Amino acid sequence: MPYKLMRFLKSFILWMLSLGLLAGIAVVAFVAVLFHNYAQDLPDHHQLQKYAPPIVTRLYAADGRLMQEYAREKRIFIPIRQIPDQVKNAFIAAEDQNFYKHQGVDPTAIARAAVVYIQHKMGKDVDVVGGSTITQQVVKNFLLTNERSFKRKIREAILAHRMETALSKDKILELYLNQIYLGDGTYGVAAAGLHYFGKPLDELSIAEIAYLAALPKAPSNYDPIDNKDAATARRNYVIERMHEENYIDDAAYDVAILQPLKAISHDKSDTVSAPYFAEEVRRELADKFGEDVLYGGGLAVHTSVNPTLQAYATDALRDGLMSYDKRHGWRGPITNLKDADSLSDAIKDFDRTSDILETWDVAIVTDASPSSASLRLKKGSRGTLTLENAKWTGKSSISEFLSIGDVIAVEKVKDSDDHYQLQQIPKVRGAIMAMDPNTGRVLAMKGGWRYGADQFNRATQAMRQPGSAFKPFVYLTALEKGFTPATLILDAPFRIEDRPGHFWSPKNYSNEFYGPTPLRVGIEKSRNLMTVRLANYVGMPAVKETAERFGVVENMVPNLSNSLGAAETTLFAMTNGYAEILNGGKKLNPSFIDRIQDRYGNTILKHDQRLCQGCGKLIKWEGQETPLIPDNREQIADPLNTYQIVSIMEGVVKRGTGVRLASLGHPLGGKTGTTNESKDAWFIGFSSDLVVGVYIGFDDPKPLGKKETGSSVALPVFKSFMEQALKDKTPMPFRVPKGIKQVRINADDGTRATASGSKVIWEAFLPGTEPDESVYLLDRDGRIRKLPSRLYRDNYMTMTDRYVQPGTNQNNNIGYTDRYTGTSRTPAPTTTGTGGLY
Repeated sequence: MPYKLMRFLKSFILWMLSLGLLAGIAVVAFVAVLFHNYAQDLPDHHQLQKYAPPIVTRLYAADGRLMQEYAREKRIFIPIRQIPDQVKNAFIAAEDQNFYKHQGVDPTAIARAAVVYIQHKMGKDVDVVGGSTITQQVVKNFLLTNERSFKRKIREAILAHRMETALSKDKILELYLNQIYLGDGTYGVAAAGLHYFGKPLDELSIAEIAYLAALPKAPSNYDPIDNKDAATARRNYVIERMHEENYIDDAAYDVAILQPLKAISHDKSDTVSAPYFAEEVRRELADKFGEDVLYGGGLAVHTSVNPTLQAYATDALRDGLMSYDKRHGWRGPITNLKDADSLSDAIKDFDRTSDILETWDVAIVTDASPSSASLRLKKGSRGTLTLENAKWTGKSSISEFLSIGDVIAVEKVKDSDDHYQLQQIPKVRGAIMAMDPNTGRVLAMKGGWRYGADQFNRATQAMRQPGSAFKPFVYLTALEKGFTPATLILDAPFRIEDRPGHFWSPKNYSNEFYGPTPLRVGIEKSRNLMTVRLANYVGMPAVKETAERFGVVENMVPNLSNSLGAAETTLFAMTNGYAEILNGGKKLNPSFIDRIQDRYGNTILKHDQRLCQGCGKLIKWEGQETPLIPDNREQIADPLNTYQIVSIMEGVVKRGTGVRLASLGHPLGGKTGTTNESKDAWFIGFSSDLVVGVYIGFDDPKPLGKKETGSSVALPVFKSFMEQALKDKTPMPFRVPKGIKQVRINADDGTRATASGSKVIWEAFLPGTEPDESVYLLDRDGRIRKLPSRLYRDNYMTMTDRYVQPGTNQNNNIGYTDRYTGTSRTPAPTTTGTGGLY
């Protein structure tokens, strides 16, 4: 080869090498500058070392079952050490097979994704795959946005590499498996496993694990119900990848690939339904911890709700509301759609169903005859309503009250294929709650007809007049002032000037007068005149103090009318007040929550604050005495006095307004309550270890109807609940505190009994107050009169007819005739609060 040519070639090669070197240097410099620029102001990836993702707060019933969840993102955090290996393997096989080999970015995966993308663009039937590693996905989910740009990808790669140097592979995988969105509102593998299969991670099969690992690509495309074929195909792809990576053997592969994809239905049958109770807990959590912790703090809230009692409460209240509603007749259909083009389409599209019970259906009448009506149900099926199944309406013919196009609520007749009974959504509303009188734990609560469109809790939020249900606190005040259950109170006309120029004259419900009557009868028979006379004597300031001490009425105005329950309060407060009477006068802090744990399992709040010296996690039993747990409850009343009220309210069931409860065969006590014009009906009662309160009334207060009282409206709800709650339980008498003296007395006059008989009862007295040969009478002038029992029997025994209205004053109720003396009297206005018994 010529010399010149050799020199030229050598120079050319050197020139090209130099040019290439310069180009390489330029590229490296460009990349360096590019990375330097894109690396500016990157988020600090070190924060992920202590990252605590927002996770779901869960409410549990007393038996450990789930009741409610609160979260903006439904997530349950699981540490990497508790995540089964096959769950890790499935996601690595599907998303990043070189996870444990690369340093944040996988060039092989990028090249493979590029080739597949080109094939896809050329028309080949291939699934486009991504080139992002798990680390890059963590970066994108935690530190960057979802912006689709070259700049974001470069920043993602830089952060991924940095993250690999700062965090372990297990930490990165932990972040990924707990953060990733897996469809239907669930975040993280633990929440998804429970959501789709109802199982914790360690109970999932290979096929179920593979389905979870199939979801990150496009969760909405692989819904196990709506897109079952696509979901199964994607799941099988993951199973194949696990097999290729030798995470499962041939036998496991064969089983998994043939397993049908079956996700659980979310009918919530495995959860406890107590929505009014749960909402009270939610409000309390929001107040204590704030909404960020409530919806993202991962609290485990162990509540006091007893699922069995809650179910009894729900059924009892609903049955009681329906029973009252049906007594007052048929109000007409929900609406009429007779002008619709198609009745079947009209009922299918009908959406006013928020008050329809889960066991009911909505139907439209397609034909009506005197004996029956043909129905088309919202769900599409057909049915029949016979007159027999609508007899509660009191109508003699179906066509008398139903016509074509009427939309009605119905319930399938038991053991029938197509026969339905007519139902009606009650307009009256109410509440029921049950609590433990010893601890204050609320065991059940139902605050209305159906939670949903109606979220107003009538147990805790409705301020209503308790009526006669308030009377026990008046009588407790009197007992604390020295009265006994046998003290006689004059049941006769009463008039007082309650404000200048205005005289108030209350009446008994019966509009009758009963003369001198033992104090206990004032509660047993719910006597208004006795109660007012007693309250006037002990003084309304004292009654106010008792009411506020027991927390039943806050800031009560000491007006005499409030002794009859005119001051508004809630069912929650009244039920707690009764519980404090039943437990011997111990102050309660009523609670819906037993214990709260944070996301790490640490107890951060508990209801029972008692300290136990000598208690510990591990105690070896060596015959030592059981540690004594102190009772740190405040004593707000003498247990002897509170037992006297319990005994008196037991008499309500034995002889008084609650006598229909006697058929239950258990020691029970309680008190009815009915307000003016029967606008509110109450019954609060108890067994030895359970207190239950019931309230029923209209949200827009109006009369419940003639002769509707606490005894006819609220008491049946209490009875229905207690019938189930006490079923198969051994009857337990009320606890009698040490010091009570039980003496046999005559129930009619409170004198000591000298012989047995139907009118003789055992009465509870404080030591030194047992009856002797005298009786004490609170008379018309507001004075206590001490009379020898023989003189009393001779002169005052005609209790039922001694005091009657004089003819001239029957309308204005201001006077009475003393039949013993034959004189007509007008009671003088009396002063309030003349002191205790002497």
